[in-house]
Amino acid sequence: MAFTVRDPHQKNICATCGTRYASAKDAADSCPICLDERQYVGDHGQAWLSYEELGKGKSIRFTRLQPGLHELIIVPAFAIGQKAHLVLSESGNILWDCLPYLDEPTIAYIQSLGGLKAITISHPHYYGLMAEWAAVFNCPVYLHEADQEWVQDESEHFRFWDGAEMALWDDIRIVHVAGHFSGSTVLHLPHHGTNGTLLTGDSIYVARDRKHVSFMYSFPNLVPLPQKAIELIRQRVEPLAFDTLHAAFEGQVIATGAKEAVDRSVKRYLRIFQE
Repeated sequence: MAFTVRDPHQKNICATCGTRYASAKDAADSCPICLDERQYVGDHGQAWLSYEELGKGKSIRFTRLQPGLHELIIVPAFAIGQKAHLVLSESGNILWDCLPYLDEPTIAYIQSLGGLKAITISHPHYYGLMAEWAAVFNCPVYLHEADQEWVQDESEHFRFWDGAEMALWDDIRIVHVAGHFSGSTVLHLPHHGTNGTLLTGDSIYVARDRKHVSFMYSFPNLVPLPQKAIELIRQRVEPLAFDTLHAAFEGQVIATGAKEAVDRSVKRYLRIFQE
């Protein structure tokens, strides 16, 4: 399959966060996503890359995490270094979160597994090359409308939704939890894993001990969420059945007891607020 990205020579990809913009940029232009206090401008200042420059020496590594769920990671790492997840489901596959890179082997492999029926993204830091992914797989990109202001690219495939949740198929749901961003979401997979799986991006961040999770407004700048935001996350997640949780970066998994870990962590946060 021949794959040609739109405007491959145009410098329109932020070197720090990996967001692709609809128009060409130069040294005088800034990235609003990186200027925001939840992100940062790189140590050497704002820099822009073309897709041609970005793609040199890059590939995407697939790892099977559990039946029906793979992680996708750019190697060598680029920008924020997040992973995406490919969810395989009987009524159609879903890409959860997005990467700023795509290549022919990745397209061919996903097509061999049934292609994509939809892309859905947890929050603006992971928008990446979403317009190009959607064009290649001819599928909608579901984004919460509370984050519409952060969309920097253009595509006929973007679909903005509102409310507390959006039902997809096979009982899979996108759940709005807010917090990290106003439109931050998680993806609930009730039939994946032993007793359900939750994909959380940065909305619920797995701690290094894998026994707790964290709730932050800004991870790189170490700004925690306020109490009301954490209480809303608990309210939206509490009805969901899940035993496994996968967050945004490699190794961030709570394989069993994930719901108890979330509840335990919320209680710890709220206890600290009360001291």
